[in-house]
Amino acid sequence: MNGPLIVQSDKTVLLEVDHEFAGEARAALAPFAELERAPEHVHTYRITPLALWNARAAGFDAESLVDVLERYSRFPVPQALLIDVAETMSRFGRVRILSHPAHGLVLESAEVPILEELRRHKKISGMLGARIDDNSFAVPPSERGRLKQELLKAGWPAEDLAGYVDGESHPIELVQDGWAIRDYQEYARDSFWSGGSGVVVLPCGAGKTIVGAAAMAKAKATTLILVTNTVAGRQWRDELLRRTTLTENEIGEYSGEKKEIKPVTIATYQVVTRKTKGEYRALELFDSRDWGLIIYDEVHLLPAPVFRMTSDLQSRRRLGLTATLVREDGMEGDVFSLIGPKRYDAPWKELESQGFIATADCVEVRVDLTASERMVYATAESRDRYRLAACAAAKFPAVEKILAKHPGQQALIIGGYVDQLEDIAARLGTEVIHGKTSNAKRQKLFQAFREGNIEVLVVSKVANFSIDLPEAALAIQVSGTFGSRQEEAQRLGRLLRPKADGREATFYTLVTRDTIDAEYAVHRQRFLAEQGYAYRLVDAVDL
Repeated sequence: MNGPLIVQSDKTVLLEVDHEFAGEARAALAPFAELERAPEHVHTYRITPLALWNARAAGFDAESLVDVLERYSRFPVPQALLIDVAETMSRFGRVRILSHPAHGLVLESAEVPILEELRRHKKISGMLGARIDDNSFAVPPSERGRLKQELLKAGWPAEDLAGYVDGESHPIELVQDGWAIRDYQEYARDSFWSGGSGVVVLPCGAGKTIVGAAAMAKAKATTLILVTNTVAGRQWRDELLRRTTLTENEIGEYSGEKKEIKPVTIATYQVVTRKTKGEYRALELFDSRDWGLIIYDEVHLLPAPVFRMTSDLQSRRRLGLTATLVREDGMEGDVFSLIGPKRYDAPWKELESQGFIATADCVEVRVDLTASERMVYATAESRDRYRLAACAAAKFPAVEKILAKHPGQQALIIGGYVDQLEDIAARLGTEVIHGKTSNAKRQKLFQAFREGNIEVLVVSKVANFSIDLPEAALAIQVSGTFGSRQEEAQRLGRLLRPKADGREATFYTLVTRDTIDAEYAVHRQRFLAEQGYAYRLVDAVDL
């Protein structure tokens, strides 16, 4: 067929965006290929080993992936690539970690040469215990996580079938009073539970917290929930009180302000990773109860120290929740090894078409530097150039024009530089929230915005994650964290809760022409392009 894909032997796949089957092909590619570039007409994907292993763990087999490539390819698919896809996927699970009545944990393979290879591996050999027989080694339980990390790097991703401790039981039930768990939320919960650990990927506004609550009701055990900040933690608490049989006395907060440990404890990453006299004092939190379930909210932000702690928690069921598994630090492999593989991933546009998240129009607005700004930018050190471009003076008039185009809409103005945001807030006569804003004031301002008492709110990156603002229908991004794809997805996500009146959300990004700001914008938009969102380009003078 004259399909939309061109599949190449170097494992790149080109997608013709304007083809009538481009949407179908994009959705079919998503489970096993990563978007690398997304210009106007042809998008470039790459098939990586980690993407193939994630697909395998999520239940896809090589035959179904090969079928996708052959069905949508314009030309015959290189035979070598098809063989490589099948062979790469086959590496997942040929090494397994199992529980053993006499030896505790064992590393097992039906293929003796693989175990011989691993026995001689410099980093893996020291993690193996005594050889039990030709096909298995004993493994110290403390090495379960680190061993999986090294096996992945060695190209032999282990299937962890050793099981999990049930932990301390605690009664938890969903209370579906006036609402019902959605089919995809239930499927996400079941997909996670069948594997015992792993990651559920859902768009912002699609109810990741409900999936977490449903997993807790399934586990009926003490649960530790790790979140990005205190405000997000309190939203989790409120949602659990609303959706489950849990009471306030059963939910503890472990943050900079409180140190409560209860059957369900919500802790911030910041407190968990804080060092005192060179030690992680919060390790006591992990040891304080016999946790039956650990939930990692916004798992793509999991700090490196928590990975080390997680490697010691492999006997616990672990659920990671996120809108995107993209990590700018390249640590997706550690999420795969230590939290678990991707168990469920819902395409954003599919949930949009079903009305579960709002439709969104993405607009990139180009502005120019003034003559004096251009000279400063041209002579600046490279490390200073993004800030100069991101804070261009022309962005404020563009903000005013956009607000005038959308009168009466709840609007967020989002940026990365506090002085820029404070200046915008002062000129608009509105409030600003940033890292130094107290939790009490943040909650007060967010609540005022939810209730419509504040129409325009200026926010820094503290509002990127886990902040529930259902009626926000307009966002204006004035600056960001360089080329962060995950940040772009999270910021659009602030708008995606369905609106009471069904209206469309609009996401504006202000970009300074002929600067590094424009280069970063292209990179930031890659993940959303993969999800099927297209940016309209307009000039600020045409607003």
